[in-house]
Amino acid sequence: MPNSAMSALHTKEWNQMIDVNIKGVLNGIAAVMPIFTKQKSGQIITTSSVAGIKSFENSGVYGATKYAVRNIMNVIRMESAKEQTNIRTTTLYPAAIATDLLSTITDQTTKDGLDKLYKNYAITPDAVARAVNFAIEQPESVDIADITIYPTKQEV
Repeated sequence: MPNSAMSALHTKEWNQMIDVNIKGVLNGIAAVMPIFTKQKSGQIITTSSVAGIKSFENSGVYGATKYAVRNIMNVIRMESAKEQTNIRTTTLYPAAIATDLLSTITDQTTKDGLDKLYKNYAITPDAVARAVNFAIEQPESVDIADITIYPTKQEV
């Protein structure tokens, strides 16, 4: 999450986020879609971010890549319903989760602000794991399309 102001023009970081957050998801989808389509069953679970559903300062490109994931997954769900391929999609939208993601931020002002936010609010990754488990445990006729995961204390 190498966030920075758009005016900083960190184009190398922009391209890296596009490669990881969009192309990485697309490559994963391409790997499983033929199998899921053939067997008329499957579940694609991916992680977006609350930045994919709400705009945050210094997160323009990051948020755009996470919104792209949201759109891709919604389209797969719609197309699967139309094509009767029974492919379930689940997109996770975590807020402050205690991971090493903040270590990728190169803009010091942005990093300082997020370090403070995460120190006060971040919850452990097992909250995300439980959400994934919940989505997986549903019967094939049920698609838990979106799960937003906030720390209880976080106001965002």
